[in-house]
Amino acid sequence: QVQLVESGGGLVLSGGSLSLSCAASGSIFRLYDMGWYRQSPGKQRELVAQITSGGPPTYTDSVKGRFTISGDNANNTVDLQMNSLKAEDTAVYLCNVVVGHRGTAVRYGYWGQGTQVNVSS
Repeated sequence: QVQLVESGGGLVLSGGSLSLSCAASGSIFRLYDMGWYRQSPGKQRELVAQITSGGPPTYTDSVKGRFTISGDNANNTVDLQMNSLKAEDTAVYLCNVVVGHRGTAVRYGYWGQGTQVNVSS
């Protein structure tokens, strides 16, 4: 099992910045992908930013140039720096990791509990 603990959400004025952090712990043999999703009421869950094993970070178009994702495989953490926040960025942000466990080639996905980000205009 893997546990994810997120932190850093809150309320910010439009144009402001927030930083989200996610720490993974548990039986992680290898960490493949790390990402941040968000979900607003009445909307589908959206992939915001992701780091895949061996690949560059990717971002949804609406956050390009404003958000930066960074990951630390040694410490199993993934952060999301959010700048120039807009009201439409308001959502619950969820951390997601894809890991491998010792003794199996199967990859497993795990979710954090989510952290609320509110951007006031």
